[in-house]
Amino acid sequence: MRKILPVTVVFLCCMAFCPRPAFALNMSPSTPVKPRFVYKDASGKVTSADVVEKYYPKKIVQPFVKVDSQIDPKLCRAATIAEERARAHSHCLCWRFVKEALVAAGVVGSRPQTLLAKQAGQELVNNYGFKKLPVSNPYEAPVGAVLVYGGSRAAGHVEIRTEDGFVSDFRSKTPSRRPLIGVFAKA
Repeated sequence: MRKILPVTVVFLCCMAFCPRPAFALNMSPSTPVKPRFVYKDASGKVTSADVVEKYYPKKIVQPFVKVDSQIDPKLCRAATIAEERARAHSHCLCWRFVKEALVAAGVVGSRPQTLLAKQAGQELVNNYGFKKLPVSNPYEAPVGAVLVYGGSRAAGHVEIRTEDGFVSDFRSKTPSRRPLIGVFAKA
């Protein structure tokens, strides 16, 4: 009897502290109610709007660029070389990677000497026979074109247009957000 009593007490304690399934009253309506955000507009009127529960972003669809026959075919090769050597993320070496791609493709005879990326366009025009194209939208630049971006106190950014994006020391589907200085290509 003394052995059964402690076992019974432990059993009853476990039963008392074990969670039991709770049965709530079904008070929810048959159709789910979408939550609404209530606010006052500028005129002071109380209005409401549906709360967005899921976000479906629209994809940015830019047409694929076509190869321009007036552009030097070596620039297309430079774009391919830059794309092969590019990394997944930037390492702040854009102008170095673009220089190496231009030299490897044979577009320029020697390695450009400027240090800052925002100076690249001027050097390409003065020393290597590039011309500034009348393009202000980076998506309209032809394949192989060198896009030069500026910055007030920054070194700038340089990238090459590819068939499906832009490449420098990294690949990107979208162009840089910096102000575009110019689009340069060689005929």
